[in-house]
Amino acid sequence: MAVSRIPAFWLLGVVLTFGVAVSKAHNSRSHRHYDFVVKKAEYTRLCNRKSILTVNGQFPGPTIYARKGDVVIVNVHNQGDKNLTIHWHGVDQPRNPWSDGPEYITQCPIQPGANFTYRIVLSWEEGTLWWHAHSDFDRATVHGAIVIHPRRGAPYPFKKPHKEVPIILGEWWNGDVRQLLASGLRTGGEFKPSDANTINGQPGDLYPCSGDGTFRLPVEHGKTYMLRLVNAALANPFFFGVAGHRLTVVGTDAAYTKRFAVDHVFIAPGQTVTALLRADRASRGLRNTRFYMAARPLVTNPLVRVDNSTGTATAVLEYADAPPSAGTTSWTTAPDCPTLPALNDSAAADAYAARLRSLASDAHPANVPARVDEHMLVRIAVNLLPCAPNATCDGPNGNRLAASLNNVSFASPAVDILGAYYRSIRGVYEPDFPDRRPAVFNLTDGLDLSRAFTKKGTKVKVLEHGAVVEVVFQDTGILGTESHPMHLHGYSFYVVGTGSGNFDRRRDPAGYNLVDPPYQNTVAVPKGGWSAIRFRASNPGVWFMHCHFERHMVWGMDTVFIVKDGKAPEDKMMPPPPGMPKC
Repeated sequence: MAVSRIPAFWLLGVVLTFGVAVSKAHNSRSHRHYDFVVKKAEYTRLCNRKSILTVNGQFPGPTIYARKGDVVIVNVHNQGDKNLTIHWHGVDQPRNPWSDGPEYITQCPIQPGANFTYRIVLSWEEGTLWWHAHSDFDRATVHGAIVIHPRRGAPYPFKKPHKEVPIILGEWWNGDVRQLLASGLRTGGEFKPSDANTINGQPGDLYPCSGDGTFRLPVEHGKTYMLRLVNAALANPFFFGVAGHRLTVVGTDAAYTKRFAVDHVFIAPGQTVTALLRADRASRGLRNTRFYMAARPLVTNPLVRVDNSTGTATAVLEYADAPPSAGTTSWTTAPDCPTLPALNDSAAADAYAARLRSLASDAHPANVPARVDEHMLVRIAVNLLPCAPNATCDGPNGNRLAASLNNVSFASPAVDILGAYYRSIRGVYEPDFPDRRPAVFNLTDGLDLSRAFTKKGTKVKVLEHGAVVEVVFQDTGILGTESHPMHLHGYSFYVVGTGSGNFDRRRDPAGYNLVDPPYQNTVAVPKGGWSAIRFRASNPGVWFMHCHFERHMVWGMDTVFIVKDGKAPEDKMMPPPPGMPKC
């Protein structure tokens, strides 16, 4: 099944597309309705045809359109052949963890033949978010964009663009991702890397058998286009750029930023970037009419196998209003290529992230907590677990690869933690996740197998309602330093500081930005360094925190925050809706 060259999902103002119904309302808090049918569909990539899990037969899946403050109702019908859940990435879901979606954290999975209706409550969010499966490795193909426009009558903090275009970066495996997961869990070794990177589901014409399907974006000279970038990849951060054009960054993770112009953006798995592109080819003296949009991965851990690390995904931006032959070029001329940082250029990624600042305007303020009630230093590590007796494992020295936060490798329970918390069921989790790892050593030194072993546990951190929490994520070099995209459900947070080496609690907080730090739901912790985040625990419920590298999440680089109810009725968690899936 081919994907159209100019998919309809990027057209602004779509209200009925691919069988997804959107009912409009005229008040400020309208309800929008979508039907998501999860089912298998045949797709051909890289000369190979296979069946993949999709929503409504689409890859990527349909875009959800809404306005700030809306409620979006999505009825998910599981017509696939496996259990599944869906997460609405970056939506706070105030008081409503029941619709957040992570499997065995806030719900039991939707079984084949069953359905579940998610109620997605938008509050402050405005910009670009996304949705994806939150079960096994299903989000490899089950994902799509969420576009949240300003409230009706409210302006953007910049001139409204001519059109908006979701650009979803991802990966493609020729094999079955279900078997990929099963094999990795069985052997305890590394997971097979992807066979291609993709832009809107297509590898681009630098890959074999891919030229005809390459995503193409027609533009007109002098007009401005809003690119809504999503990194849906399971393993790869990306540099993204457009040849011959600069991008003006105006938002990240559905929060506006101070504008800045770049030749490329850096976007980690789970993150979104909103950027403006002005189609100004002629005014810049460019003779070509076709330009590559390109995504190249960043590989920060030299110990990780990445067979396709030189494979850059491409799409084509082409001037629709240019004549077939402009100057000495034609539609058959090869597009110009952007210059992107090298595969291992962590400094370029860090330099980009350092430029992110909240807009901090009257309409979009930055309310950074100045006082902290809970300090946490969370050490991020890839670890080992002993191989089971009489078994053979493919990890280092015949052990199993694992991952941890503060040396606790999260063990997923057999029933959902939210239901256990709400119903006071004992034995599902332990409320003693440590605020720091007891052992003190040079965390960012190289490979250290003597400290590599960890232990499994379903440990959570309990927070008082209203407490201000500071979490410092510290990368470690136990099995090699690496950048980690750390994502928190139920909250966005201010990234108040970042640095290299070991965090120094006496020195480093003096350099925090408490005026206009970026407001994000996923932070790319730098390789061999640290990032400090702050948030106010005002959203009661059960909220997952994990690395957005999928293999790290299944290995145990996760934990859970349980935020207690407040005293006022509006500060208490909602009761469960009818029809919650059963385990």
